[in-house]
Amino acid sequence: MGGGGGGADGSAAVPLLGTKRRRELGCPGCRLDERNKTNTGIPYLNFFYIWIVCLTSTLPIQSLFPYLYFMIRDLKIAKQEQDIGFYAGFVGATYFLARTFSSVPWGIFADKYGRKPCIVISILSVIVFNTLFGLSTSYWMAIVTRGLLGLLCGILGPIKAYATEVCRKEHQALGISLVTSSRAIALVIGPAIGGFLAQPAEKYPNLFSKESIFGRFPYFLPCFVISILAAGSCIACIWLPETLHFHDDEKIEAIDEVEAQVGDLNSEVGKAKESSDTSTKNLLKNWQLMSAIIIYCVFCLHDTAYLETFSLWAVSSRKFRGLSLSSQDVGTVLAVSGVGVLVYQLAVYPFIAKYFGPIRPLRPAAILSILLLTTYPFMANLQGFDLIILINIASLLKNATITTACNIIQNTAVTQQQRGVANGISVTLMSLFKGVAPAAAGIMFSWAQKHMTGLFLPGDQILFLTINMVSVIGLILTFKPFFSMSNALRRGAAPQWCSELRWERRREKEKLEESELRWHSHLIGLPYNSANHC
Repeated sequence: MGGGGGGADGSAAVPLLGTKRRRELGCPGCRLDERNKTNTGIPYLNFFYIWIVCLTSTLPIQSLFPYLYFMIRDLKIAKQEQDIGFYAGFVGATYFLARTFSSVPWGIFADKYGRKPCIVISILSVIVFNTLFGLSTSYWMAIVTRGLLGLLCGILGPIKAYATEVCRKEHQALGISLVTSSRAIALVIGPAIGGFLAQPAEKYPNLFSKESIFGRFPYFLPCFVISILAAGSCIACIWLPETLHFHDDEKIEAIDEVEAQVGDLNSEVGKAKESSDTSTKNLLKNWQLMSAIIIYCVFCLHDTAYLETFSLWAVSSRKFRGLSLSSQDVGTVLAVSGVGVLVYQLAVYPFIAKYFGPIRPLRPAAILSILLLTTYPFMANLQGFDLIILINIASLLKNATITTACNIIQNTAVTQQQRGVANGISVTLMSLFKGVAPAAAGIMFSWAQKHMTGLFLPGDQILFLTINMVSVIGLILTFKPFFSMSNALRRGAAPQWCSELRWERRREKEKLEESELRWHSHLIGLPYNSANHC
């Protein structure tokens, strides 16, 4: 009779579900789940593969900016030097625009056919189209190869899902942080590779002759190095386990999902009711989320436009009030600022956000960015060592992690079950804004060089003033009535996270007490009543 009592409360169903699941030996998701049940430790090897794959797929995104000005010049598409920025902007924008249209289809593909095929195809696209971009002999070849790279490299969304599925629940935060850190490092290393390895026959004549392939294609070496690294990560994909469940019987898959939730049923019931009533339409009505996404997109527009403008302005001629730096100098500046941002993000920002919240540090960072960008046009009056030191310091201070604060605000605006869809909406809109930014910045840069003697202000000052206005708009949007902070955000991000942690610990304690009471009721032969368990 004791067994019957156990069946009444659902405890006897667990072994049956486990038996049912073990029948699906051909399902890679089931095999991985069984492995994670027995291996409770951190899957270091799988995390390492994820880190490498995410790193190499991100390297091409910003690696072209240090040498893009010279590449457009050598392709001879611009009729005059002032038009180089116009054509460079469209090359920089193509990747982001293509990613805007392909991000959702790639997410559907990953949900239907698996995460691993999506990851492999993305890495193969980096190998093929990034290499072809370095071999571009015409402007339209550069546009097409860059666009195909953005269209077929759909790894951004699926890799985040994969990082949470390949491990146990307690290690999911580590998996997501690895994805974030690898992308941040790639955005530092990428421009450094592009800056130091472009035009190798001119920079390193003792190693590369002008008759070699790297001399005839001066922008092939940085692309080739990135493609080699991507080929290595593609080999590592062989050992990546598939996390998606493939079952012949959809009912068995539903049962497996129920089994996965049995252990956390008590803590997830309230959330399940909330998430069942939540759709994308409801997320779009969540003004705190949408306002945070809009702020995030505005600052992404500013950052990408700044990166495009800085790369073009720094290497342009002195007669157009540029800095006449080499691609190597630009790569160094971007690498130094990237390393500074990474150190700040990992070592400093968590403590600032803990005591002041994510929104309060964002505003001083935006104000500092506005003030520094105002000084950029006047740096053309400097030369030599003083210029290099000042531009590195200014770039380092300007690139504060504003977008990190925006990401925190987005994730605290929704429940945990909604964050996947919310981040999907954010990535799509962010890619659209990042696609517009380089094209607009290139057009403005070209216009500025043709209007250096304006009636109101010189063209370069109008250029940086326009970019600054985007940052000013983003700063204004962080205040009421556009953005309304929750109480948790007013107190700081840490109380919000801590409240979630305390809630989870309290639920775990309640589950343990309830299990003990169920067992005690079972022993004395009395029915368990949750309303009267005290």
